[in-house]
Amino acid sequence: MELKLTPAAEKFISRMVRFGGAGENAGFRLMVSAGGCSGLASEFTVEAAALPGDAVVEVNTVKFFLPAESRLLLEGATIDFSESPTGGGLSFATATPSTCGSCGSSSSSSSIDISGLGHKH
Repeated sequence: MELKLTPAAEKFISRMVRFGGAGENAGFRLMVSAGGCSGLASEFTVEAAALPGDAVVEVNTVKFFLPAESRLLLEGATIDFSESPTGGGLSFATATPSTCGSCGSSSSSSSIDISGLGHKH
């Protein structure tokens, strides 16, 4: 699977896993599904081990636990992280633009807000 991380995303995800309290073999479980105005809806958790059906995908220093749908939607994507005074989040730039059924706009990236730095977003 081809998946890229920007240095900012790698740093953020590595910190989440390291300080998530799930142990030294922990990984970042990223669930991505089609939906939302930008084309993707996302949640993440830090897990001690992959769940049944997850594939373990290592990108640079990050170990991802990815369900099947996430692998399909993230193939060839670049994951970035940005932070601002009003929040921040992970964003996904994909090669395939999606169109919003409600507003008709087209987008090739989506983001999840992590301003609370909780596990489910």
